Amino acid sequence: MELYIALKVIWAVLLGVLLSGLGIMVGMDMGVGALLRFVGRTDAERRTALAVIGPHWDGNQVWFILGGGAIFAAFPTLYATSFSTFYVVMILLLFSMIMLPVAFEYRSKVDARRWRATWDWAFLISGALPMIIYGAAFGNVLQGVGFHFSWDGQYYQDGSFIWYLLNPFAVMCGVLSLALAVHQGGAMLMIRGEGPIAERARRYAVPAGLLAAALFAIGGVWVRFIKGFAYTAPVNPAMPATPLGGPAVAMRAGAWMDNFHQHPVLWLLPAVGLLGMVAGPLALAARKPILGWWLGALAWIGTIFTTGAAMFPFLMPSTTAPAQSLTVWNASGSAYNLGWMLAFALVFVPIILSYTAWAFRVMRGKVKTESVIANDHSY
Repeated sequence: MELYIALKVIWAVLLGVLLSGLGIMVGMDMGVGALLRFVGRTDAERRTALAVIGPHWDGNQVWFILGGGAIFAAFPTLYATSFSTFYVVMILLLFSMIMLPVAFEYRSKVDARRWRATWDWAFLISGALPMIIYGAAFGNVLQGVGFHFSWDGQYYQDGSFIWYLLNPFAVMCGVLSLALAVHQGGAMLMIRGEGPIAERARRYAVPAGLLAAALFAIGGVWVRFIKGFAYTAPVNPAMPATPLGGPAVAMRAGAWMDNFHQHPVLWLLPAVGLLGMVAGPLALAARKPILGWWLGALAWIGTIFTTGAAMFPFLMPSTTAPAQSLTVWNASGSAYNLGWMLAFALVFVPIILSYTAWAFRVMRGKVKTESVIANDHSY
């Protein structure tokens, strides 16, 4: 039993790691896409900006796949319920993300100004919209989602997905996510871009990071007034993987702060996130983009793990049937499943990190506009 509980907790932490990796690496690419029309005033400058992430963006998508795969395998009930509840939102997310590789492939197929301008708008949409949806998803889950299960385990959705997507708190979280992505993308454009591209990227990335810090602080105050979720009776962490027949759950304002009050060391997580959001823009303003990039990564980690620490053990709470909320304890896979997945993760995640580090090291240095125009016709 102790091993099964430990595996559940380990996979909850690993899920946070994968979601952080998604925000850092995919968010960086999305941030560059969102900034493309603003940092590049000419076609040559935009092609140069795209060349900054061109060798890496498709490899970075592995974090998106890993995050979805981890939810599917480690928390299958969460995967099935969340993808059903947010089905229309997921379709919107996938279609917007599909625009990115299509834009990369088609932008330079026709040497016409209007054609390329159209695909530049596609880069903006495929960069901004997924990050807004990503943040809004966290905002919606923090507020709880309307769903319940019947006696036979059949899932039922309660309420409209439009409210889930567009309520004020979720929108604020979406803007926070986009601001972090713009900071990360701007830092990368400063690292590998030069001249006016790097300077314009700095102008947008610095206020984006400070905006993220302000929204993160506002969210920290706001969440105290949101009705969080808490068990009202002792819980068996080794409970069966079913949301039916679980302990009673209460909804009350400020419940998401309970873990921080019980374990004060957790306050380090929002402190780390806020530090990254404040110090990152200062580093970029001082023209230290590499430091600013790493501080931006720290901001993502602090944000994701602050949310996870506040909600633990809840993963997707239900507003209409709180006792059927999905948690780390009742939505996980079997001990056999989690154990094998952990073995594979211990092998392949370091390989992915090593390959990513190697790829960035090999392709380090400034991207020269002259070289892009003369030798590369793919952007």
